[in-house]
Amino acid sequence: MKKILLTLLFTLFAFHYAEAYATSHHSGHIGGARSAGDNNCTKPRMEKFLPPNMATVAPGAEFSFAVFNMDKSDQIVVTVKKLPVEVITEFKAPFYWVTGKLPDSLRNTVARINAKINKKTNSCEAENGWLVKISE
Repeated sequence: MKKILLTLLFTLFAFHYAEAYATSHHSGHIGGARSAGDNNCTKPRMEKFLPPNMATVAPGAEFSFAVFNMDKSDQIVVTVKKLPVEVITEFKAPFYWVTGKLPDSLRNTVARINAKINKKTNSCEAENGWLVKISE
């Protein structure tokens, strides 16, 4: 009985020591997404894509979406089938509402509306998009 109790106490001590050792030696490391200088990074988030994914739309149709955690409206770049598209951004706390129009030249095709939010560091940037079917 005494041997079992000592073994149990030793095992508990060993696990506790290993956990304390790991915590103390890894808390100040540099690396990963939260390295020095990135502590204030809040990654932008895009949602409420209109028209919805895989919807059929006319050439030149309007699209829109919301962007959260974007500092300035000039940080956004939107392309459709790799063609740059001008967008209008309107701040509606706590997000930016982004609107644009599909290029008139795109007809009878499927196109990806791609939005990229540029930030000071690559780890804080965001990119997202969705597909639409463009009719004739």
